[in-house]
Amino acid sequence: MKFTVKLAICISMVHATHVMASQQSDQVPPVIYDGCSAYDIASLAPKLKNPPVKSFRHHYSQILTHWFKPFHMVHDGVANPGKSTTMTAKFDYDRVWHKDLEDEDIHAYLFGTGMQQWMYLGRYTTNSDGTINVKIPGQKAGDYVVRMVVEGDGTAVDGFLSVRQPEHEAIVFDLDGTLTISDAEQVGDYIGIKTATPFYYAKETLQAYREKGYQLIFLSARPYWLAKDSRDWLQNTMQQPDWHLHTNENGELIEAGQGHKAFKADYLKQLQKERNIKVVRAYGNAQSDIDAYEEAGIPKAETYILGENAGSEGTQAVGDDYVYHFTSVVTSMPDAKCKQFK
Repeated sequence: MKFTVKLAICISMVHATHVMASQQSDQVPPVIYDGCSAYDIASLAPKLKNPPVKSFRHHYSQILTHWFKPFHMVHDGVANPGKSTTMTAKFDYDRVWHKDLEDEDIHAYLFGTGMQQWMYLGRYTTNSDGTINVKIPGQKAGDYVVRMVVEGDGTAVDGFLSVRQPEHEAIVFDLDGTLTISDAEQVGDYIGIKTATPFYYAKETLQAYREKGYQLIFLSARPYWLAKDSRDWLQNTMQQPDWHLHTNENGELIEAGQGHKAFKADYLKQLQKERNIKVVRAYGNAQSDIDAYEEAGIPKAETYILGENAGSEGTQAVGDDYVYHFTSVVTSMPDAKCKQFK
């Protein structure tokens, strides 16, 4: 009997040790926030043990996910230190039809600054539009990945949360006609017949600003269902790590002109007034970009425009590509204050 008890204890101890080791293998050294932007936050995250895949609540969902590929997305967020925020995620399938995943369960997780493993945020159920609203508890200043996992098929999508001290410096970039050579590039990119062509030296411009410590914010009036393609393009073509991207939440193509202006101006005013982000420079190509940046209070001296509107209304002309701009403007710009004050 004593031998049996001792053997059971030994086996239990071995099992416990194995479990602890397994848990430790999913931990990483704490992510240290240096005051600037941790662009590599997604790559620093430990492997997440996904929840067990369970049957969908609805048979239609099973058919949907069997025949179509996922096009999930998360609307990235910016928050103040210690202040809770809510991030919205959208779950749908198929590149063309974008069929919503309705009334199904999603698990949400958080990883970022000062953390060694994923934090479970809870289980949420999609509504009739395939969306969920996940509440993120207040976090310290830093960068965070919010991962959403569909319980019924195990597919996942990441969103990004920047928690910033007041006056954190950011630079805004439009996508179409600003980083890509024309507004029409998004069409070919979306239907999969080509990869959008960037302006020469646009990639190097983004890299230089990252190295100088500025937060890049990609702001596009593209509908949300182009978010996946936009992220893929930024990552694969521009070598820009997964990062802050803000697209049209409504999913409809916004009318060019006043529609684009209102969308961008409202978001930039929210960033600056409610989140205390300091937008020090902005890039665009359209008249609506010029108007939106002006309404958001960005000086014309720091508004850089490409294309036929370059230099219009006191803005700064970039040129036919980013080469001269890179050598004459970007390289001479001082480091962001987050790097200067280290």
